[in-house]
Amino acid sequence: MTAITQRFTHALDYARIAHAAQFRKGTEIPYLYHLMGVASLVLEHGGNEDQAIAGLLHDLIEDCGEPHADMIRAQFGDVVANIVRDCTDGSAEQKKENTNAQSRREDWIRRKLRYIAHLEHADKTTLLVSGCDKLHNARAILIDLENPEVGEKVFSRFTGGKDGTLRYYHSLAAIFTKHNVRMANELDRTVARMHELAGATQRANLTAAGEMN
Repeated sequence: MTAITQRFTHALDYARIAHAAQFRKGTEIPYLYHLMGVASLVLEHGGNEDQAIAGLLHDLIEDCGEPHADMIRAQFGDVVANIVRDCTDGSAEQKKENTNAQSRREDWIRRKLRYIAHLEHADKTTLLVSGCDKLHNARAILIDLENPEVGEKVFSRFTGGKDGTLRYYHSLAAIFTKHNVRMANELDRTVARMHELAGATQRANLTAAGEMN
C-alpha cells in the first residue's frame, strides 16, 4: 500500500508555483489540473509516492526551464529527479530557439522521435509515469474531438498537427503495450477512438524526421 506523505504536498505546492502562469493548450484551465491528473493516474495504476511526485513535476524542465532539474534532485531525491528527466523530451530553453513554424515543427519531429526511441529502453518506473502523462493528454484530446464545438480543430493547438499528433500517440500506445505498462490498454483504446473520430482509416507510427509513413 502506497503512503502519501508531506513530500507529496510539498511537490504539489512546488508545481503550483512553478506553473502558476501556464494553462492547458487552447483553454483557460490551469496547468496544475494536468499535473494533478497525471499523479492521480499514477496512483490509480499502482505507482508509489516517488512516481506520483514525478507525475506532479514531470513538465518542469520542459515548460519552466533547466534550472529546475537540480532543484528537484535536491528537494525530492534522485529517484524523482531521474524519472522527471526521463519524461522530458526537451527543455524550455531549447524550445525557445525555434522562432518560426517550420523550425518548430522540425524540432517537434526530432524530439518526438528521440523520445519514442528513449522509451523503448526506459525502465518500468519511468514508463508508468510517462504513460499516465500520455493517457491524460489523450483523454483531453478525445473529449475535444467528441465536442461538436471543437472537433478536429483541437489539432490546430499542436505543433504536429492532426497527422503528426495521431501518429505520435499511436507510436506511444504501441510502446506502452509492448512493455505491458498497466495503463497501456486504456491508452490504446483512447488512441483508437481518437483515430476513429478524426477519420483516420489507418493507424501509423511517427517514423522519420520530416516524414510520416
